[in-house]
Amino acid sequence: MDLGFSTEHEKFRSELRAWLSDNLEQSWSESLRDRGNDEHALIELRRQWQRRMYQGGYLGMRWPAEWGGRGATEVEEAILAQEIALADAPPILNALGLGLCAPALIHHGSEEQRRRFIPPMLNADEIWCQGFSEPGAGSDLASLRLKAVVDGDFFVLNGQKCWTTYGPWGDWIFVLARNDAEDRYGGISFILVDLRNTEGVEVRPLKQITGESEFGEVFFDNARVPRSQLVGETGQGWKIAMTVLGYERGGATLGPATELGTDLFALLRTCRELGITDTASRAKLGLLVAEWQVLMANGYRTLAGLSEGNAPGPESSIQKLVWSELDQRLRATAIELLGPGAQLSRHDPSARTDVDWSRNYLWARAETIFSGSSEIQRNIIAKRVLGLPQA
Repeated sequence: MDLGFSTEHEKFRSELRAWLSDNLEQSWSESLRDRGNDEHALIELRRQWQRRMYQGGYLGMRWPAEWGGRGATEVEEAILAQEIALADAPPILNALGLGLCAPALIHHGSEEQRRRFIPPMLNADEIWCQGFSEPGAGSDLASLRLKAVVDGDFFVLNGQKCWTTYGPWGDWIFVLARNDAEDRYGGISFILVDLRNTEGVEVRPLKQITGESEFGEVFFDNARVPRSQLVGETGQGWKIAMTVLGYERGGATLGPATELGTDLFALLRTCRELGITDTASRAKLGLLVAEWQVLMANGYRTLAGLSEGNAPGPESSIQKLVWSELDQRLRATAIELLGPGAQLSRHDPSARTDVDWSRNYLWARAETIFSGSSEIQRNIIAKRVLGLPQA
C-alpha cells in the first residue's frame, strides 16, 4: 500500500496553495473575532467565500464536468480539505447541500431537478439543510417517523426533524420520510422541501452551549409537498442516503484531523512561550502528539485504500472514534494547562488570539455524538475488526 502522494497530486496541492494565498483575504479565526456575535455577517462572509471557491473550480470536484465538477479523485478531495484546514479558510456555507443533496440529484434525480437545484446550490443562492435526525432517530436513523402520505400529486408530511444543521438559515431541506411503516428500510423516501414557502413548515432555532444557533428543529404539520420533489422512486430513500454518504469520506479522511493538528501545535508553541515545561505537562502533550500521529497514519491508510478502488472499511469508524475523542482530550488539556486565559470568550479583548479554546472546548462536546456516536463506532469496530459476536 502506497501512503505517499503522486507527482500529479503534489502539483494539485501546489496550485491549490497558490490559489488560496491569492484569494483568502482573512482567516476564519480572524473573521470570527472581528465580527463578534453577528451571525448574519458571518453567514454572508461564508456565502461570498463559497462563490469564490466555485469560481475557482474547487466545489463539487468529484462531480461530472457538466455540473461544475472536474472528475477529481477522493485523494484530491482530501488534499483540498487538508489545505483548506491549514489555511484556516471559512467553512463552506452550503456544505450539506453540496456534500449530500447534490450527489443524490446527480445519481438519482431527474434532469429537471438537477437543472433547477444544482446551480443555485453551487452559487449559495439557496442554502440547504439536512433533515435526517429526529427526537427518536439519531444514530438509529432507520427508526425515523416523519410520515409522508400520498394525496394526489402531493406528499402530506407530518412529524419533526431535530439537530438540523443550518436549519435557521436554510431555504430548502432534503428529508428522509417514512411512506411505509412496515418496511424498516424500504419504506423511506428522499424528498425536497421548500422551507420558506411551504405552509405547515416551522423552523425553530436551537441555542447551543456555545451561544450560537447553527442547529434548528423543523416541524411538519400537514405540509403539502409536490410529488415532483421526490428524488428517485418512492421507497428508495435509504438506498439514496447510503449512496451519497460515500461522498463524505474523502474530505473527512484528513480535514478534521488536520484542523486538530493545527490547534495541537498551537498549544505546544503557547506552552513553550509560557514556560510550561514540567514533566507532567510534557507527558500529557507528548501523548496527544503520539495519538495525533496515529490518527493521521490511519487517515492516510484509509485514503490509500480508496485510491486503489477499495470500498471504505471499518478504518473510517476508527478515524471518527479516535478523532472525536482525541479532540475532546486536546481541548480539555488546553484549558487545564493554559488556565483562565484560555476560558475567555473570543469576544473578550483579553482572550488569546491563536485559538478560540473556550468555544472549541464547548463545541467538541458534540463530536462523540454526531455523524455516528462513539458507541455506534465501537459496535462497528467490534463486529468488523475484532469479530466479536453481537449481543
